[in-house]
Amino acid sequence: MEEFKAPKSRSQKKRDMTALQDMGERLSALTREELRPLDLPADLLDALDELRRITKHEARRRQNQFVGKLMRSLDPEPIMEFLDSRGAATAEANAAFKALERLRDRLLDGEDEPLEEFFDSHPEADRQHLRSLLRNARQERAKGKPPKNARALFRALREASQS
Repeated sequence: MEEFKAPKSRSQKKRDMTALQDMGERLSALTREELRPLDLPADLLDALDELRRITKHEARRRQNQFVGKLMRSLDPEPIMEFLDSRGAATAEANAAFKALERLRDRLLDGEDEPLEEFFDSHPEADRQHLRSLLRNARQERAKGKPPKNARALFRALREASQS
């Protein structure tokens, strides 16, 4: 027995189109090289390039609608999975960045335990260089000078954590 499937309502069709347009907007933030794993059609890639280039509001809106129209013929699942995985990687990178900022701030506030914990988890880090930067950054802060050494300390912490 065949199952009756009701046609999509006009509102549902509009929601689907808006979702495709939002997905197109997210795709337009990526370069062609980053989009290569998706193996998108050439006309869609050209439309995304054009969307990146356009700055005027109304023209951008129309181009985004066109991108949504081109995406109707594609399966949206692999694209959503790709965008979600990229979003998760970005979130992880942001979390690591914020953790390093908190570490630097705690060190500048006079705490020394976090530095020892950092050295325990990153034994290859240049201890002498990091201690020197920390000492100079604390002196800078005490004198109210610009945070040149604090920035250098953050960069050194980031490099040590990535290696």
